[in-house]
Amino acid sequence: MAGTQELFDTPASSLNSFVSQWLQPCRDWKEEVQEVVRTVQQFLRQEHFQGEHGLDQEVRVLKVVQVGSFGNGTVLRGTREVELVVFLSCFRSFQEEVKYHRDVLKLLQKKVWRSQDLQALGLKKPRVAQGVPDTLVFTIQTKQTLEPITVTIWPAYRALGSSVLNSELPPEVYVSLIEACGDPGNFFPSFSELQKNFVKYQPTKLKSLLRLVKHWYQKRARDIQVTVEQWGCPDRTFLVNPYESIKTIKEKMQRGPAYPGQQRLSFQEPGRDRQLLRSGSCLADYGIFFNVCIYRLQTVSTEMQVFVKKPNGESHAYAIQPNSFVWALKQQIECRQGLPEKQQLLQFQGEVLHDWWGLGCYGIQDSDTLVLSMKAQFPAN
Repeated sequence: MAGTQELFDTPASSLNSFVSQWLQPCRDWKEEVQEVVRTVQQFLRQEHFQGEHGLDQEVRVLKVVQVGSFGNGTVLRGTREVELVVFLSCFRSFQEEVKYHRDVLKLLQKKVWRSQDLQALGLKKPRVAQGVPDTLVFTIQTKQTLEPITVTIWPAYRALGSSVLNSELPPEVYVSLIEACGDPGNFFPSFSELQKNFVKYQPTKLKSLLRLVKHWYQKRARDIQVTVEQWGCPDRTFLVNPYESIKTIKEKMQRGPAYPGQQRLSFQEPGRDRQLLRSGSCLADYGIFFNVCIYRLQTVSTEMQVFVKKPNGESHAYAIQPNSFVWALKQQIECRQGLPEKQQLLQFQGEVLHDWWGLGCYGIQDSDTLVLSMKAQFPAN
């Protein structure tokens, strides 16, 4: 892609040509990406699930909306990120979205991983990514060029219903949003259609301007000075790009004198509530483009210890995060005891544990005991 200096050297009369030559993706590439996106959309629309992860009702996909730059027609050449908002029937209010959001993400993760159509596109293991809000992220490939495409899925409450998206919204929508008391930005996917339609139907010149601004930001985002404070520890200062992940800041902190406990960072604007900075987000997500002071929270490790008991009564202790998948614990067991995870059968209080469910879904807490046995082997016919 063209560099920033080339943009600065381009006269105003030639900006349209600059956008067309350097910033707009070619038609064949867009169609190839849209082909795999349609496969994902078709998969989502066909999915139905009930009685899983605490969901006591049949969950249907009401609508799938492609948002972001691919959705509103301002995508830059070389972009390999696609964003989809999935409106679900189990979210009948903002409050219910808060209640079931994580459960739905875990369920979608399991469904995606089992999809043969997506596996045929080179599906790489889907993961729940922390952000504002949390999302499901996975990678697939285009069919012809085998280029990797990162797909991000936001489950959301369809707050706008089937109303005309360009019309004025009823006050009840805003009242419900305020009463939900969610964290800033958590419910933006519910209104993503408004943003998409606002941009999509604007004149081409405005879309070209948006492409130029995004291109300039990508090339010119300057590093900022981030000071990390914690009571009882010396301040640490780093130069960070606003678009680097919070995880990157934590990694930089680990290169110096070690802080005790976990790496948890927070930020507070004057007159606003303190926000926890999530590892999967970046400073730009919180509107931070300036020198800033953030705080490291004094914490202790959140790992819990569980005991795994074998049929002969022998027991082993394992340290693991409470929200880890059962599969992660099985991997630890395989490393220590040599029993392949595919042959392991784990039970807690008489219930068989499924690989892609979280330990917390079964109510497993610190110092609980799980029972390990070997799956029955059936002779081949």
